[in-house]
Amino acid sequence: MDTVTQVALGAAVGEAVLGRKVGRRAPVWGGLCGLAPDLDVFWPYADPMAAFTWHRTYSHAFLVLALATPVIAWAATRIHPATRPHWRGWLVLVFLALVTHPILDCFTVYGTQVLMPFSDLPVGWATIFIIDPVFTVPLIIGVTGALAVRRGDLGHRLSNAGLAVAVAWLACTVAIKAHVDRVAEESLPVAGTTRWLTVPTPFNAVLWRVVAMTSEGHFLEGYYSLIDAQRRFSFVSRPDGHELLERLRGEAPVERLIWFSRGFFAGRERESGEIAISDLRMGLEERYAFSFVVGRREEQAVEPAPVRQEPEFDYPPGWGEQLWERIVGRSSHPGCILGC
Repeated sequence: MDTVTQVALGAAVGEAVLGRKVGRRAPVWGGLCGLAPDLDVFWPYADPMAAFTWHRTYSHAFLVLALATPVIAWAATRIHPATRPHWRGWLVLVFLALVTHPILDCFTVYGTQVLMPFSDLPVGWATIFIIDPVFTVPLIIGVTGALAVRRGDLGHRLSNAGLAVAVAWLACTVAIKAHVDRVAEESLPVAGTTRWLTVPTPFNAVLWRVVAMTSEGHFLEGYYSLIDAQRRFSFVSRPDGHELLERLRGEAPVERLIWFSRGFFAGRERESGEIAISDLRMGLEERYAFSFVVGRREEQAVEPAPVRQEPEFDYPPGWGEQLWERIVGRSSHPGCILGC
């Protein structure tokens, strides 16, 4: 999830655990702990592909966060010596504020490797978009109330209420995704589909996107809105470009993205002759959050190239209106939003 959401969640957890006993210190430390796992973005990775696929690994692993908990809790009691009688509460606060960060990340599609170093399995349930106002706004309102109102229990109750609303909405997205998956399964063609995945579109859990890989050199992209009159996905077929990457199979960056994307990837050849690989799970065709140049065509051959991330996450003007039209079922291209 985005940084603001993670800080707000950590602060709300901190207030819930220890706010009545240590005051504003609880949401402040909770917010800092909620932010901490994402500090791995400052690590000097070898290349953009490594930064993409190694983010949310050790810094998000349950074991590492459990080992860090007593150190951070000790620091909190040293900085605030008057709160040392509540050291057990500090342990609970720090641990919960740390681990709720990767747990929430697991509800996105990205892939969080919470079981490192025992397993590098990327966990991604894809029930919520990385920025969801329905989840974040109640947390912000509640934490703001807790910081602003310390007399009596009003601020504490506001924060707990905001946390309860956010958790309830997260549970709703799980139920919504279960329904969407049933619709996708009924809508997809039986023959040729090798794997498929549903993900919410930006900033909402009403309009959903499905990506289905096939064995025939293309993938299907489709959309379904919960308020659509048509109770099924509409699809557009697109070339997967896997043949462009055949000469690059075996190259570490290419193999790592194929693994990390769980097979939801496509190859593209740019006008410049550069060969790019895209993670199809995150973004809209063909603006994907994570696309990387990995090769270049030299005459008739394709050769590896230094890995470079493409700045493609720049939706064109008017894309928000197109998204809204598709949500309410008024789009003239029900099978796509961009790239129609």
